[in-house]
Amino acid sequence: MPDAGSAAAPAAGTQPEEADRLRELLRSPAYQKALVFCALIGIPVSLLAFWFLAAVHELEHALWADLPSALGWDTPPWWWPFPLLAIAGVTVGLVVKYLPGAGGHIPAVGLHSPGQGASALPGVVIAAFASLPLGATLGPEAPLIALGSGLALLFAQLVRAPVTPRSTPLLAAAGAASALPAIFGNPLIGAVILIEVAGVGGPQLFAVMLPALLASGIGSLVFTGFGRWTGLSTGSLSLDLNAPSPRIDAGDVLWSIPMAVVIGFALHLIMNTGRLTALFVSTRTIARTTACALAAGACAAVYTLITDRSPVDVASSGQDTLGQLAHDPHSWGVGALIAVLLFKAMAYSLCLGSLRGGPIFPSLFLGAAAGVLLAPLPGLGVVPGLAAGMAAASAAALRLPVSSAVLVVLVMGSTAMTPVVLLSAVVAFVTVQLLPPGRAVPVPGKAAPPPSDRAAAS
Repeated sequence: MPDAGSAAAPAAGTQPEEADRLRELLRSPAYQKALVFCALIGIPVSLLAFWFLAAVHELEHALWADLPSALGWDTPPWWWPFPLLAIAGVTVGLVVKYLPGAGGHIPAVGLHSPGQGASALPGVVIAAFASLPLGATLGPEAPLIALGSGLALLFAQLVRAPVTPRSTPLLAAAGAASALPAIFGNPLIGAVILIEVAGVGGPQLFAVMLPALLASGIGSLVFTGFGRWTGLSTGSLSLDLNAPSPRIDAGDVLWSIPMAVVIGFALHLIMNTGRLTALFVSTRTIARTTACALAAGACAAVYTLITDRSPVDVASSGQDTLGQLAHDPHSWGVGALIAVLLFKAMAYSLCLGSLRGGPIFPSLFLGAAAGVLLAPLPGLGVVPGLAAGMAAASAAALRLPVSSAVLVVLVMGSTAMTPVVLLSAVVAFVTVQLLPPGRAVPVPGKAAPPPSDRAAAS
């Protein structure tokens, strides 16, 4: 029998290697300094992100509400999207062709981990302002990720902080996390999305998680306090269901499975069409980007002519419209729901490959509209259908099932729908993974990869 002293060493050695590496990481002075710097850098990044979002929100409201009202229309006329999206197409095409970073990553490929440097910031900001307020069927999350990460690296250079290959991803993730809380109304969602996008595990997961969570919490405090002080709104996503969440029954659970399969297949088709659009605009970029933007405007115009509803239902991220749908789903007739699903899906696929923005918000709206449309099925309720549809659509579009489930549960403001949300997110994710991969999307400004390489690149 060994004595107590000799037994101590083997006992310590039996701890998992990952735990030992994590302990060494947390005790590292370099990592501790990086953690503190990430917390500090979250303050200016979140302030600039606040003004960016507030400006986008105010400009969108001015173009789609104030200006039509001043001209005597209660809602924008059917032709309203054409001039705005023409401007968007020309501007984004010029940014993609002539500015570093090509205005940010192409939204048809989903969300990317933060990686673009400070040189891409002007193009990201211009492309976002040209796309989001002018009617692109995209959300603001991807430009925010690029903006936050680029600003974090820029501030690190300005203060001459030591930037190494190991610290750069941490700074970029922290900057992106500090910029995201405002649009989701919760600091946890942005951090979870970035952690899942990074696709790391073990000690690397904790290395990315801690600065992302810390910066996201600080960014949320800044957004909340600054928003109250200025009175400006950034349009954070939150749903008012106008009724308590019902209890889940067997019908809700059973219907959520085929719903998730169908929605997953539909979103996979939309994302693949977006990739084809990206390939189409990779040559003759300015003319073809403008053509795709005008085609997206035509979707909104035809929708308005058919339904006599506002073109904003189609020509927008869907964030505000999603809140209206969740608050009063019965105000939408079956015809209007079918029309908005068809025309918004077409506009979404066109904007995914040509303009700049994020894929989350339109996918959430499409899933919610599908859930409300299918709610009359026997045994399926409106709220469970809404929750299941959003979870399935976001998981299929992003291929991030954990982030999608967390996002929907927190946005719903209740854990009552959690079982349906988790089941739908997993089923939709598996459905998409089992389908053939989409076409590879070329980096803007570079030639498309040969056909033999496309499946691997996807």
